[in-house]
Amino acid sequence: MPPFSLYVCAIAALLSTAYSFDASAQDGSGPLPWADYSLEQLSDIAVTSVSRQSEPLARAAASVFVISAADIARSGATTLPEVLRLAPNLQVARINTHEYAISARGFLSPQANKLLVMIDGRSVYSPLFSGVVWEMQDVGLEDVARIEVVSGPGGTVWGTNAVNGVINIITRSAAETHGGVVTAHAGPDEHGASVRYGGQFENGPHWRVYARQTRIEADRSAPADTPDNRMAREQAGFRLDWEGSEQDVTLSGDVYQGRLRNTSLLSSGTMSGANLRAEVQRDLTDAGQVRMHAWLDQTRRSKPGVGMQQIDTVDVEAQHLVRFGEHGITWGGGYRNSRDQIDGGPVLRFTPARRNLRWSHLFVQDELTLTPTLRAVAGMRVEHNVYTGSELLPNLRLAWDASDQATLWAALSRTVRAPSRIDRDLFLVNPASPRQFLIAGGADTVAETARVAELGYRAQPMPTLSYSATLFYTDFERLRSLEPATPGVRLPYVINSLGKGNLRGIEFWASWQAARGWRLHAGGVLQDVDMGREPASRDTTGLSGLGGNDPNLTWTLRSAHDLSERIWADFSLRYVARLPQLAVPSYHELDARIAWQVRPDLELALAGRNLLHARHAEFVAAGSRQLLERTVFASATLRF
Repeated sequence: MPPFSLYVCAIAALLSTAYSFDASAQDGSGPLPWADYSLEQLSDIAVTSVSRQSEPLARAAASVFVISAADIARSGATTLPEVLRLAPNLQVARINTHEYAISARGFLSPQANKLLVMIDGRSVYSPLFSGVVWEMQDVGLEDVARIEVVSGPGGTVWGTNAVNGVINIITRSAAETHGGVVTAHAGPDEHGASVRYGGQFENGPHWRVYARQTRIEADRSAPADTPDNRMAREQAGFRLDWEGSEQDVTLSGDVYQGRLRNTSLLSSGTMSGANLRAEVQRDLTDAGQVRMHAWLDQTRRSKPGVGMQQIDTVDVEAQHLVRFGEHGITWGGGYRNSRDQIDGGPVLRFTPARRNLRWSHLFVQDELTLTPTLRAVAGMRVEHNVYTGSELLPNLRLAWDASDQATLWAALSRTVRAPSRIDRDLFLVNPASPRQFLIAGGADTVAETARVAELGYRAQPMPTLSYSATLFYTDFERLRSLEPATPGVRLPYVINSLGKGNLRGIEFWASWQAARGWRLHAGGVLQDVDMGREPASRDTTGLSGLGGNDPNLTWTLRSAHDLSERIWADFSLRYVARLPQLAVPSYHELDARIAWQVRPDLELALAGRNLLHARHAEFVAAGSRQLLERTVFASATLRF
């Protein structure tokens, strides 16, 4: 079978011969002069992840950061996890070529299980461990409208597992992506290409199709004992949008496959998947707005010597937004069913191997205007799962518009993380004695709970300066713990829910228009994560809830400078404090990109990552970690 890259090139060649180049036909998705956007324009960006209602970012009663399409284009990022480094309220650690640990407000781990991630409303978390397998997630970065990153609980509107944050990746309508885009990038250890084309059928829907390919190789100059990590991934998809005066309909889908290699057996294998999503949104005039959303998803992962997992999921949801008087009420419900099959290997087993997982929910949230400057938001969600039954997720928020340029808000929430298959069904077998286990899932494992208090302030005191700050405190109970199966015996362990902890900290970010065509952005998180255990616990591992590997300080400083009408320079300096349990030292790193708009339809760029060190570590204990090397690569973008 010919390499996937040949298909990408062939599609690009056919499209370029069928359509003449015309700068006026561009779709506007190029590297926008973001540094010339006014801060008023940026604060007027509408977000939907906080309340399921479209509202200006400046008025949102939550700690929310928006990564715009222009941010993505100017960053030079080639994968979704690298794009997420742009959000100062996220902790992102790269483990090797394809694995990442990503979290918000603590619990940083490859198995981070308190962060909900959605792509156009489709949840991509794995019921295996209630987290995200990042190497299986990709999107056409040229088609992303924005990424809304909410740090803090979102359980009332999005459900269990939205404990410490929500990442909502929103792609653009096909009506906004007419024309074609071909991108390619290449460096010593990474190369990739993508092609996208869109248009409109006569008297019919707008459409687009795309294909992407990525190859990431191991560092050839690394020491001989460094793990050999490689990833190859291909993905293709489509989107159709019917836009009417009263009703909008969207149909989209993706298919992908990939191969992973690591000298560590646990990270080698293959992956594949496909999804199909449909959404109908209808305005009911005086009766508000109705939204129906449904999606199908199939994923498959196989790792030699470990096992194979296949998950087939169907999800349907409906919501109704209605306004009367001073009330804006959003209510709805949904149902999800996943058929999960795990064929374990000689060490890792799940009992039962096949399980039918079901979730259902009902929610209601009311935004009440108390005075012209004071708003209250109250909501409740009831969500049912097969492990612990029904869980209650309440939320109360209060927002005061202190002026036209400042908002003070406060929130109280309760949210939960429902048990996963690892918590209940896992059996880690002793290789020396296959009839004995080292770790087993526990029938006593219950949902982890978090009670959260937040106080935030967002302001734009002058036309050239805006900032946001949030104080937060979270009290965790019933966190995952590893308890000896027999008193006084170290092994085996049984998973239980006798951990506890608390989290406190502050998030801050600001944007400053230093000069025309020059924007500076700074942000950071200062936090203290304190993990412990209940008096009845005998856990001596210190791994309660997978907490304790969190940096107490992270910050970023970004500069976006339009050197001229055709040359843009972007720099990003970041700092991460040490990770205590893994003994990963603190580090500074610098990413940079310079782009040249050769002509309206062609851009060339040179980008560098990790420029301050030849190699550095971001995660994993010494002896098994992969050091991430300095890399430089070139890219080209052609529009037609």
